[in-house]
Amino acid sequence: MAHVAQWKKDEVKEMSRLLSEYPVVGIVDLGPVPGRQIQRIRESLRGEALLRMSRKRLMAHAIKKASREGLEGLLDYLTGQPGFIFSKTNPFRIYKDLEKNKTMAPAKPNSTAPSDISVSKGDTPFPPGPILSELQQAGIPAAIQGGKVVIKEDKVLVRAGEKISPAVANALARLEIEPVEVKLRLLAAYEDGVVYPPEILAVDSQKILSDMAAAYQQAVNLSVNSGYPTKETAPLILAQAALRARNLAVNAGIYAKDVIEAILSMAQSKALAIESLTRDKVAEKMRALESEASAPAAPEPASEERPPEEAAAAKEEEASKEERTKTPITAIKGLGAKTAEKLEAAGIKTAEDLLKADLEQLTKDTGIKEETLKKYLSEAEKLTEVK
Repeated sequence: MAHVAQWKKDEVKEMSRLLSEYPVVGIVDLGPVPGRQIQRIRESLRGEALLRMSRKRLMAHAIKKASREGLEGLLDYLTGQPGFIFSKTNPFRIYKDLEKNKTMAPAKPNSTAPSDISVSKGDTPFPPGPILSELQQAGIPAAIQGGKVVIKEDKVLVRAGEKISPAVANALARLEIEPVEVKLRLLAAYEDGVVYPPEILAVDSQKILSDMAAAYQQAVNLSVNSGYPTKETAPLILAQAALRARNLAVNAGIYAKDVIEAILSMAQSKALAIESLTRDKVAEKMRALESEASAPAAPEPASEERPPEEAAAAKEEEASKEERTKTPITAIKGLGAKTAEKLEAAGIKTAEDLLKADLEQLTKDTGIKEETLKKYLSEAEKLTEVK
């Protein structure tokens, strides 16, 4: 039987302990991240998560030794250069923290530029020497000014998607420019017997919050509009019912204590609107009447002497003609036969007679309410205006 080094046993034992202690365990890919950048990420995760690197085989032994339900599902993700990440938060938080804790790394020769790589105009810390030719070979517009190597202008060295030449990679390293963004990629995470792949963990927390808020608002609207009261919507439903009751009372003219002021205000607004519409017409009629009154009367033609019999006949004919041109009382809109009989009995036979009558006295004579007589009077005015 092959001898197993003690340090390997200790390593497996320690990782097994961590696998049992932390409720959340993740597998990360360390391959693309240089050692110095791993240390930066480790520091940024301090207090949130613990990063542990080891050999792939030892990690597999530790997973099996931990004997946690479902933990062996992580064995399928031990590829490339894996490492453990331990946390007491949750898999989604771990994924988010790793996405947030990105760091910059030097460009590798012959690698593909993820984005445009450029240098900025300005001084460098280098004195004149071989560095000048190294920068110029990389396409950097370098020169010597004031005893120092300077970059004369801004320059894009590599476009996104292009290969980074060894000369450019070396020049960027000398200038301590780290243009490549790197991060620890979470391959899988375990919690409570479930292994989560990264596509499950890649959620947009802001979108989830927005969707939850929208769903809540839709539920509130449904509850209120359907009249289904809940603890949250009962005040809204009552307020809506009170508003509808108030509007109904105001528009129907129901004189309740809480709406009387609104009804009076609305009536005043309508009255003002009517007054505004009729003001000009009334003024125009008054001016016309005043003009007629102030006009000189036309001289009456001299009448010829007629015999008494002819004068009496002419007067009778004129009275008969005037009577025929008057509007009968029955022509008034809305005036029934019985009401007409009462009015005729009181001497009101035509619309013109009604216009000249004393309404108060006519009410006493006929028993017809004054409000009703006013309505007939309004209709009579319309008939006479038409004539």
